[in-house]
Amino acid sequence: MFNPSREDARQLFFETWRKYQIQEPVTGIEAMVLEVILQHPEYHALLSKPEQYLVADYPPELGATNPFLHLSLHLAINEQHSIDQPPGIKQRYAALLTQTGEPHTAQHALIECLAEMIWQAQRQQTAPDAGIYFECLDHKIRPT
Repeated sequence: MFNPSREDARQLFFETWRKYQIQEPVTGIEAMVLEVILQHPEYHALLSKPEQYLVADYPPELGATNPFLHLSLHLAINEQHSIDQPPGIKQRYAALLTQTGEPHTAQHALIECLAEMIWQAQRQQTAPDAGIYFECLDHKIRPT
């Protein structure tokens, strides 16, 4: 099983951004990473400074968003949607997309709920529970 370190995962973002900036071709997962990076211009300067941000910490108590976590959650959402895993995520994404009219906004609603599910699992020291994920999403989806 592929289990990159925090630095390995961050290096993928830095390297993908570097390749894009010098117009070098990206392949495989880099293409997916680039798509997410391009949706977040607020992180472009940061991604140009790997020496400064490779080991940077983003403690929640300081209120700063961890850009690498945020980008990674977008990648997770894209993967979930592509394979409809957990089953029913594709339908909920479609409902959020209809409601918001904007894919990035719909993804952010998914990310909030995915992060909540992960936080609950960590807090309770249990496996992630799709029921928590879907309950959160279902509260965000207005009846049509």
